[in-house]
Amino acid sequence: CGGFAMPIRENKAQEIYIVCSGEMMAMYAANNIARGILKYAQSGSVRLGGLICNSRNTDREDELIMELARRLNTQMIHFVPRDNVVQHAELRRMTVTQYNPEHNQANEYKQLADKILHNEMLNIPTPIEMDELEQLLIDFGVVEDEETAIKKLEAKEATGA
Repeated sequence: CGGFAMPIRENKAQEIYIVCSGEMMAMYAANNIARGILKYAQSGSVRLGGLICNSRNTDREDELIMELARRLNTQMIHFVPRDNVVQHAELRRMTVTQYNPEHNQANEYKQLADKILHNEMLNIPTPIEMDELEQLLIDFGVVEDEETAIKKLEAKEATGA
């Protein structure tokens, strides 16, 4: 994430898209990048174009990233589904579009490119606090609240498992 600061600070970046997933650390990193964009948005022209969800097949991932995007004052510009064709193409040192241009995944990337090309929703982000991010993850069932986690641990210890 630190590599973003220099181009933003030097006003070389104008439109930034953050790739994330519904996993905690990916969302944490996305929020930190949004914080970096905010820091330089007032003195330059950098704006957040949206979040790109690179799916990891977590529960309610699309809803979770849409809600994170809303709280960050942006959009989930595209949801890229997980597909093993990506690994097949990478193994051959090719893009999915080169490897299998007719595959549904290749079409996903074409749709994403078109959305970026025509995107007019470029905003200054509103990063959230860590407590709010943690609560969002709890609300969507990605992580348990501390009380539930402790009860499960106690129950496990009581059964000797």
